[in-house]
Amino acid sequence: MRRRISISVAAAAMSVTLAGCGALNATGSSDDASPAKGNDITVGLLLPEKANTRYENFDYPIIKTKVESLTNNKGRVEYANAEANADTQASQMQKMIDDRVDVILLDAVDSQAIASGVKKAKEAGIPVIAYDRLAEGPIEAYISFDNELVGEVQGRTLLEAIGEDASLSDKIVMMNGSSTDPNAKQFKAGAMSELNGKVTIAQSFDTKDWKPENAEANMAEAIQAIGKDDIAAVYSANDGMAGGIVKALEAAGVSDLPPITGQDAELQAVQRIIAGEQYMSVYKSYPQEAENAAEMAVAKVQGRDIQFAALTRDKVDSPTHKAIPAQLVPVVALTKGNIKDTVVADDIYKLSDICTAKYDAACRAIGLK
Repeated sequence: MRRRISISVAAAAMSVTLAGCGALNATGSSDDASPAKGNDITVGLLLPEKANTRYENFDYPIIKTKVESLTNNKGRVEYANAEANADTQASQMQKMIDDRVDVILLDAVDSQAIASGVKKAKEAGIPVIAYDRLAEGPIEAYISFDNELVGEVQGRTLLEAIGEDASLSDKIVMMNGSSTDPNAKQFKAGAMSELNGKVTIAQSFDTKDWKPENAEANMAEAIQAIGKDDIAAVYSANDGMAGGIVKALEAAGVSDLPPITGQDAELQAVQRIIAGEQYMSVYKSYPQEAENAAEMAVAKVQGRDIQFAALTRDKVDSPTHKAIPAQLVPVVALTKGNIKDTVVADDIYKLSDICTAKYDAACRAIGLK
Protein backbone atom coordinates (compact mmCIF):
# COMPACT_ATOMS: atom_id res chain seq x y z
CA MET A 1 0.00 0.00 0.00
CA ARG A 2 2.76 2.40 0.96
CA ARG A 3 4.65 1.66 -2.27
CA ARG A 4 1.57 2.48 -4.35
CA ILE A 5 0.98 5.68 -2.39
CA SER A 6 4.56 6.91 -2.81
CA ILE A 7 4.37 6.29 -6.54
CA SER A 8 1.12 8.24 -6.77
CA VAL A 9 2.54 11.29 -4.98
CA ALA A 10 5.54 11.34 -7.28
CA ALA A 11 3.28 10.99 -10.29
CA ALA A 12 1.11 13.87 -9.15
CA ALA A 13 4.14 16.10 -8.77
CA MET A 14 5.51 15.00 -12.13
CA SER A 15 2.24 15.63 -13.97
CA VAL A 16 1.97 19.15 -12.56
CA THR A 17 5.57 19.90 -13.53
CA LEU A 18 5.17 18.59 -17.07
CA ALA A 19 1.93 20.46 -17.57
CA GLY A 20 3.46 23.66 -16.26
CA CYS A 21 6.36 23.58 -18.72
CA GLY A 22 4.14 22.67 -21.67
CA ALA A 23 5.82 19.33 -22.32
CA LEU A 24 2.51 17.50 -22.42
CA ASN A 25 1.07 19.78 -25.09
CA ALA A 26 4.13 20.17 -27.29
CA THR A 27 3.15 21.01 -30.86
CA GLY A 28 3.58 18.13 -33.24
CA SER A 29 3.52 15.42 -30.60
CA SER A 30 1.44 12.29 -31.16
CA ASP A 31 -0.68 13.52 -28.24
CA ASP A 32 -2.00 16.35 -30.40
CA ALA A 33 -2.91 14.21 -33.38
CA SER A 34 -6.58 14.10 -34.36
CA PRO A 35 -8.24 14.98 -31.03
CA ALA A 36 -11.71 13.55 -30.57
CA LYS A 37 -13.09 16.99 -29.75
CA GLY A 38 -12.01 20.58 -30.17
CA ASN A 39 -12.27 23.31 -27.56
CA ASP A 40 -16.05 23.63 -27.74
CA ILE A 41 -16.71 21.05 -25.03
CA THR A 42 -19.01 20.68 -22.03
CA VAL A 43 -17.74 19.21 -18.77
CA GLY A 44 -20.45 18.01 -16.41
CA LEU A 45 -19.58 18.56 -12.75
CA LEU A 46 -21.59 16.76 -10.06
CA LEU A 47 -20.67 17.73 -6.49
CA PRO A 48 -22.20 16.06 -3.42
CA GLU A 49 -23.14 18.66 -0.81
CA LYS A 50 -22.86 22.18 0.55
CA ALA A 51 -22.35 21.52 4.28
CA ASN A 52 -18.65 21.38 3.53
CA THR A 53 -17.87 24.84 2.17
CA ARG A 54 -15.00 23.67 -0.03
CA TYR A 55 -17.24 22.51 -2.87
CA GLU A 56 -18.89 25.85 -3.54
CA ASN A 57 -15.92 28.02 -2.54
CA PHE A 58 -13.07 26.13 -4.17
CA ASP A 59 -13.79 23.04 -6.28
CA TYR A 60 -16.46 24.41 -8.62
CA PRO A 61 -14.94 27.83 -9.36
CA ILE A 62 -11.42 26.38 -9.79
CA ILE A 63 -12.60 23.66 -12.19
CA LYS A 64 -14.70 26.15 -14.15
CA THR A 65 -11.79 28.58 -14.54
CA LYS A 66 -9.34 25.81 -15.48
CA VAL A 67 -11.64 24.31 -18.12
CA GLU A 68 -12.07 27.75 -19.67
CA SER A 69 -8.33 28.40 -19.69
CA LEU A 70 -7.60 25.01 -21.27
CA THR A 71 -10.10 25.59 -24.08
CA ASN A 72 -9.48 29.23 -25.00
CA ASN A 73 -12.72 30.11 -23.19
CA LYS A 74 -14.75 27.91 -25.53
CA GLY A 75 -15.35 25.10 -23.04
CA ARG A 76 -18.01 25.28 -20.37
CA VAL A 77 -18.91 23.53 -17.11
CA GLU A 78 -22.45 22.33 -16.45
CA TYR A 79 -22.65 22.21 -12.66
CA ALA A 80 -25.06 20.61 -10.19
CA ASN A 81 -24.86 20.04 -6.43
CA ALA A 82 -26.92 17.22 -4.90
CA GLU A 83 -27.00 18.68 -1.37
CA ALA A 84 -26.34 15.24 0.17
CA ASN A 85 -29.27 13.54 -1.60
CA ALA A 86 -28.36 10.44 -3.63
CA ASP A 87 -31.66 10.45 -5.54
CA THR A 88 -31.15 14.09 -6.49
CA GLN A 89 -27.67 13.29 -7.78
CA ALA A 90 -29.00 10.38 -9.84
CA SER A 91 -31.49 12.76 -11.49
CA GLN A 92 -28.78 15.36 -12.08
CA MET A 93 -26.57 12.75 -13.71
CA GLN A 94 -29.40 11.54 -15.94
CA LYS A 95 -29.99 15.14 -17.06
CA MET A 96 -26.34 15.48 -18.01
CA ILE A 97 -26.54 12.25 -19.98
CA ASP A 98 -29.68 13.55 -21.71
CA ASP A 99 -27.93 16.86 -22.39
CA ARG A 100 -25.04 14.95 -24.00
CA VAL A 101 -22.24 16.57 -22.04
CA ASP A 102 -18.83 15.40 -23.23
CA VAL A 103 -17.43 14.15 -19.92
CA ILE A 104 -18.61 14.01 -16.30
CA LEU A 105 -16.60 14.75 -13.17
CA LEU A 106 -18.49 12.94 -10.41
CA ASP A 107 -18.14 13.41 -6.66
CA ALA A 108 -20.64 10.83 -5.44
CA VAL A 109 -23.08 11.27 -2.57
CA ASP A 110 -23.43 7.49 -2.41
CA SER A 111 -20.67 5.67 -4.27
CA GLN A 112 -22.67 2.46 -4.63
CA ALA A 113 -26.05 3.95 -5.55
CA ILE A 114 -24.59 6.01 -8.41
CA ALA A 115 -23.05 2.97 -10.14
CA SER A 116 -26.07 2.49 -12.43
CA GLY A 117 -25.79 6.12 -13.53
CA VAL A 118 -22.10 5.65 -14.32
CA LYS A 119 -23.03 2.61 -16.44
CA LYS A 120 -25.68 4.62 -18.31
CA ALA A 121 -23.16 7.36 -19.04
CA LYS A 122 -20.65 4.86 -20.41
CA GLU A 123 -23.33 3.28 -22.60
CA ALA A 124 -24.07 6.79 -23.92
CA GLY A 125 -20.39 7.28 -24.74
CA ILE A 126 -19.79 9.79 -21.94
CA PRO A 127 -16.67 9.07 -19.85
CA VAL A 128 -17.02 9.52 -16.08
CA ILE A 129 -14.08 10.54 -13.91
CA ALA A 130 -14.54 9.99 -10.17
CA TYR A 131 -13.60 13.16 -8.33
CA ASP A 132 -12.60 13.15 -4.65
CA ARG A 133 -14.69 10.03 -3.86
CA LEU A 134 -14.25 6.68 -5.61
CA ALA A 135 -17.57 5.88 -7.26
CA GLU A 136 -18.50 2.36 -8.27
CA GLY A 137 -19.29 1.38 -11.84
CA PRO A 138 -17.21 1.69 -15.04
CA ILE A 139 -15.40 4.96 -14.31
CA GLU A 140 -12.54 5.99 -16.57
CA ALA A 141 -10.27 7.44 -13.86
CA TYR A 142 -10.12 8.72 -10.30
CA ILE A 143 -8.52 11.75 -8.68
CA SER A 144 -8.47 12.40 -4.96
CA PHE A 145 -6.21 12.77 -1.99
CA ASP A 146 -4.47 9.86 -0.30
CA ASN A 147 -7.38 9.17 2.02
CA GLU A 148 -5.78 6.58 4.29
CA LEU A 149 -2.83 8.95 4.71
CA VAL A 150 -5.31 11.67 5.75
CA GLY A 151 -6.55 9.40 8.55
CA GLU A 152 -3.00 8.46 9.53
CA VAL A 153 -2.03 12.12 9.77
CA GLN A 154 -5.10 12.84 11.91
CA GLY A 155 -4.47 9.88 14.23
CA ARG A 156 -0.76 10.53 14.57
CA THR A 157 -1.26 14.23 15.30
CA LEU A 158 -3.96 13.41 17.86
CA LEU A 159 -1.54 11.13 19.72
CA GLU A 160 1.07 13.90 19.67
CA ALA A 161 -1.49 16.26 21.20
CA ILE A 162 -2.27 13.82 24.02
CA GLY A 163 1.44 13.49 24.73
CA GLU A 164 4.08 10.82 25.21
CA ASP A 165 2.15 9.28 28.11
CA ALA A 166 -0.85 8.39 25.89
CA SER A 167 -2.20 5.00 26.98
CA LEU A 168 -5.27 2.76 27.01
CA SER A 169 -6.53 4.76 29.98
CA ASP A 170 -7.13 7.67 27.56
CA LYS A 171 -10.68 7.55 26.20
CA ILE A 172 -11.20 8.76 22.62
CA VAL A 173 -14.41 9.58 20.76
CA MET A 174 -14.34 8.70 17.04
CA MET A 175 -16.58 10.93 14.90
CA ASN A 176 -16.34 9.34 11.46
CA GLY A 177 -17.95 10.55 8.26
CA SER A 178 -20.97 9.25 6.39
CA SER A 179 -21.29 5.49 5.95
CA THR A 180 -22.21 6.05 2.26
CA ASP A 181 -18.92 7.83 1.54
CA PRO A 182 -16.03 5.43 0.72
CA ASN A 183 -13.54 8.13 1.74
CA ALA A 184 -14.91 8.04 5.30
CA LYS A 185 -14.02 4.36 5.58
CA GLN A 186 -10.48 5.09 4.40
CA PHE A 187 -10.06 8.02 6.80
CA LYS A 188 -11.20 5.77 9.66
CA ALA A 189 -8.88 2.93 8.61
CA GLY A 190 -5.91 5.28 8.45
CA ALA A 191 -6.70 6.81 11.84
CA MET A 192 -7.21 3.41 13.47
CA SER A 193 -3.83 2.23 12.15
CA GLU A 194 -2.30 4.92 14.39
CA LEU A 195 -4.70 4.84 17.38
CA ASN A 196 -5.44 1.13 17.77
CA GLY A 197 -3.80 -0.36 20.85
CA LYS A 198 -2.50 3.00 22.06
CA VAL A 199 -5.71 4.59 23.36
CA THR A 200 -9.24 3.36 24.05
CA ILE A 201 -11.98 4.13 21.54
CA ALA A 202 -14.77 4.71 24.04
CA GLN A 203 -17.45 5.80 21.54
CA SER A 204 -17.52 5.69 17.74
CA PHE A 205 -20.09 7.12 15.31
CA ASP A 206 -20.72 7.18 11.56
CA THR A 207 -22.15 10.65 11.06
CA LYS A 208 -25.11 10.81 8.69
CA ASP A 209 -24.45 13.06 5.69
CA TRP A 210 -21.36 14.53 7.42
CA LYS A 211 -23.66 17.15 8.95
CA PRO A 212 -22.31 19.23 11.87
CA GLU A 213 -25.65 19.06 13.68
CA ASN A 214 -25.54 15.26 13.55
CA ALA A 215 -21.99 15.28 14.91
CA GLU A 216 -23.14 17.62 17.68
CA ALA A 217 -25.94 15.21 18.65
CA ASN A 218 -23.56 12.24 18.54
CA MET A 219 -21.06 14.08 20.71
CA ALA A 220 -23.74 14.93 23.26
CA GLU A 221 -24.51 11.21 23.44
CA ALA A 222 -20.81 10.39 23.91
CA ILE A 223 -20.46 12.95 26.70
CA GLN A 224 -23.45 11.43 28.45
CA ALA A 225 -21.94 7.95 28.18
CA ILE A 226 -18.32 8.74 29.05
CA GLY A 227 -18.51 11.84 31.21
CA LYS A 228 -17.48 15.32 30.16
CA ASP A 229 -14.23 15.24 32.16
CA ASP A 230 -13.08 11.82 30.98
CA ILE A 231 -12.62 12.47 27.25
CA ALA A 232 -8.93 12.67 26.35
CA ALA A 233 -9.41 13.63 22.70
CA VAL A 234 -11.89 13.59 19.82
CA TYR A 235 -11.15 12.25 16.36
CA SER A 236 -13.30 14.27 13.95
CA ALA A 237 -13.05 13.27 10.30
CA ASN A 238 -13.64 16.82 9.05
CA ASP A 239 -13.86 20.45 10.12
CA GLY A 240 -17.61 20.89 9.81
CA MET A 241 -18.18 18.09 12.31
CA ALA A 242 -15.44 19.48 14.55
CA GLY A 243 -17.51 22.66 14.85
CA GLY A 244 -20.52 20.62 16.01
CA ILE A 245 -18.33 18.73 18.47
CA VAL A 246 -17.07 21.98 20.00
CA LYS A 247 -20.67 23.17 20.43
CA ALA A 248 -21.62 19.95 22.24
CA LEU A 249 -18.62 20.13 24.56
CA GLU A 250 -19.26 23.78 25.40
CA ALA A 251 -22.97 23.09 25.98
CA ALA A 252 -21.92 20.40 28.47
CA GLY A 253 -19.83 22.95 30.35
CA VAL A 254 -16.39 21.86 29.16
CA SER A 255 -14.14 24.92 29.26
CA ASP A 256 -10.77 23.20 28.71
CA LEU A 257 -11.46 21.50 25.39
CA PRO A 258 -9.69 18.22 24.55
CA PRO A 259 -7.64 17.99 21.34
CA ILE A 260 -9.95 17.74 18.31
CA THR A 261 -8.92 16.86 14.77
CA GLY A 262 -10.43 18.00 11.49
CA GLN A 263 -9.97 18.04 7.74
CA ASP A 264 -10.40 20.53 4.88
CA ALA A 265 -8.81 23.63 6.46
CA GLU A 266 -12.11 25.53 6.46
CA LEU A 267 -11.78 29.17 7.51
CA GLN A 268 -13.73 28.68 10.75
CA ALA A 269 -11.54 25.67 11.57
CA VAL A 270 -8.36 27.68 11.01
CA GLN A 271 -9.75 30.29 13.40
CA ARG A 272 -10.65 27.60 15.94
CA ILE A 273 -7.09 26.28 15.71
CA ILE A 274 -5.72 29.76 16.38
CA ALA A 275 -8.08 30.12 19.36
CA GLY A 276 -7.15 26.70 20.76
CA GLU A 277 -10.60 25.18 20.25
CA GLN A 278 -9.46 22.70 17.60
CA TYR A 279 -6.01 21.12 17.57
CA MET A 280 -5.48 20.45 13.88
CA SER A 281 -6.97 20.10 10.43
CA VAL A 282 -5.71 18.39 7.29
CA TYR A 283 -4.86 20.82 4.53
CA LYS A 284 -5.48 19.45 1.09
CA SER A 285 -4.52 21.50 -1.93
CA TYR A 286 -7.90 21.91 -3.58
CA PRO A 287 -6.39 24.00 -6.40
CA GLN A 288 -4.08 21.12 -7.30
CA GLU A 289 -6.83 18.51 -7.15
CA ALA A 290 -9.39 20.63 -9.00
CA GLU A 291 -7.02 21.91 -11.71
CA ASN A 292 -5.65 18.43 -12.38
CA ALA A 293 -9.19 17.04 -12.55
CA ALA A 294 -10.06 19.67 -15.16
CA GLU A 295 -6.94 18.73 -17.12
CA MET A 296 -7.89 15.06 -16.96
CA ALA A 297 -11.42 15.77 -18.19
CA VAL A 298 -10.31 17.95 -21.10
CA ALA A 299 -7.51 15.56 -22.08
CA LYS A 300 -9.93 12.62 -22.08
CA VAL A 301 -12.49 14.39 -24.27
CA GLN A 302 -9.88 15.71 -26.69
CA GLY A 303 -8.22 12.32 -27.10
CA ARG A 304 -4.90 13.42 -25.61
CA ASP A 305 -3.96 9.97 -24.40
CA ILE A 306 -0.37 10.75 -23.44
CA GLN A 307 -1.40 13.68 -21.26
CA PHE A 308 -4.22 11.65 -19.70
CA ALA A 309 -1.82 8.79 -18.88
CA ALA A 310 0.69 11.22 -17.34
CA LEU A 311 -2.04 12.55 -15.06
CA THR A 312 -3.18 9.06 -13.95
CA ARG A 313 -0.06 7.03 -13.21
CA ASP A 314 -1.34 5.30 -10.12
CA LYS A 315 -3.92 2.50 -9.94
CA VAL A 316 -6.78 1.97 -7.46
CA ASP A 317 -9.48 -0.67 -7.03
CA SER A 318 -13.18 -0.08 -6.41
CA PRO A 319 -15.61 -2.80 -5.29
CA THR A 320 -16.66 -3.21 -8.95
CA HIS A 321 -13.53 -2.48 -10.99
CA LYS A 322 -9.80 -3.06 -10.64
CA ALA A 323 -6.70 -1.13 -11.67
CA ILE A 324 -8.51 2.17 -12.29
CA PRO A 325 -6.11 4.90 -13.54
CA ALA A 326 -5.72 7.40 -10.72
CA GLN A 327 -3.93 10.38 -9.27
CA LEU A 328 -3.57 10.78 -5.50
CA VAL A 329 -2.62 14.23 -4.21
CA PRO A 330 -0.51 14.60 -1.02
CA VAL A 331 -1.76 16.25 2.20
CA VAL A 332 -0.36 18.29 5.13
CA ALA A 333 -1.21 18.42 8.85
CA LEU A 334 -2.34 21.99 9.61
CA THR A 335 -1.63 23.28 13.14
CA LYS A 336 -0.93 26.66 14.72
CA GLY A 337 2.67 26.44 13.62
CA ASN A 338 2.23 26.25 9.84
CA ILE A 339 -0.85 28.32 8.99
CA LYS A 340 1.27 30.97 7.28
CA ASP A 341 3.15 28.34 5.24
CA THR A 342 0.03 26.53 4.00
CA VAL A 343 -3.34 28.22 3.55
CA VAL A 344 -1.88 31.74 3.54
CA ALA A 345 1.07 30.93 1.27
CA ASP A 346 -1.25 29.14 -1.18
CA ASP A 347 -3.66 32.12 -1.25
CA ILE A 348 -6.53 30.07 0.15
CA TYR A 349 -7.09 32.79 2.76
CA LYS A 350 -5.65 36.21 3.42
CA LEU A 351 -4.44 37.06 6.90
CA SER A 352 -7.23 39.62 7.03
CA ASP A 353 -9.75 36.80 6.46
CA ILE A 354 -8.34 34.78 9.35
CA CYS A 355 -7.32 37.44 11.85
CA THR A 356 -10.59 39.29 12.29
CA ALA A 357 -11.17 41.41 15.41
CA LYS A 358 -12.33 38.38 17.38
CA TYR A 359 -9.07 36.51 16.66
CA ASP A 360 -6.66 39.46 16.57
CA ALA A 361 -5.02 38.75 19.94
CA ALA A 362 -4.74 35.02 19.22
CA CYS A 363 -3.16 35.74 15.84
CA ARG A 364 -0.60 38.06 17.41
CA ALA A 365 0.21 35.46 20.03
CA ILE A 366 1.36 32.99 17.38
CA GLY A 367 3.05 35.54 15.12
CA LEU A 368 0.42 35.81 12.39
CA LYS A 369 0.30 39.61 12.64
